[in-house]
Amino acid sequence: MAKKSAGLLMYRWRNDELEVMLVHPGGPFWAKKDIGSWSIPKGEYAHEEEPFEVAKREFEEETGFKAEGEFVALTPIKQPSGKLITVWAVEGDCDASKIKSNTFTMEWPPRSGKQQEFPEVDRAGWFTIAVAKEKILKGQIGFIDELCQILAGDTSQ
Repeated sequence: MAKKSAGLLMYRWRNDELEVMLVHPGGPFWAKKDIGSWSIPKGEYAHEEEPFEVAKREFEEETGFKAEGEFVALTPIKQPSGKLITVWAVEGDCDASKIKSNTFTMEWPPRSGKQQEFPEVDRAGWFTIAVAKEKILKGQIGFIDELCQILAGDTSQ
């Protein structure tokens, strides 16, 4: 069975320009990657879990902020890996420089036998749509496109 993730795409307006908040994955593999490596705050869930509740929980775990407001369901997107991601958009604002992420432990350096702890998310940022589309993982661009269509009043999707 394919894995499933749920997340929240927070957006805001700054000087009449739409911005979205993305997070950068923590850990040594992602440390020097930027373009095409950012993500919507999200996490995997088990079959019996409610995706919307998971999306809110994961947002809080990865950023330290609680998302509140009117949530709009976006169309789920199957990733190249086969994982299905379900996302809700919500208008909000938070100081991306003050995120507090949960952590994970892994062997590092590889085959060293040493366990190290890393933040699941090492930073977050607010990006204009053009920049966000460069930064985000390619499989998630559709969420940004759909958000733009919804905010522009295009319901033909």
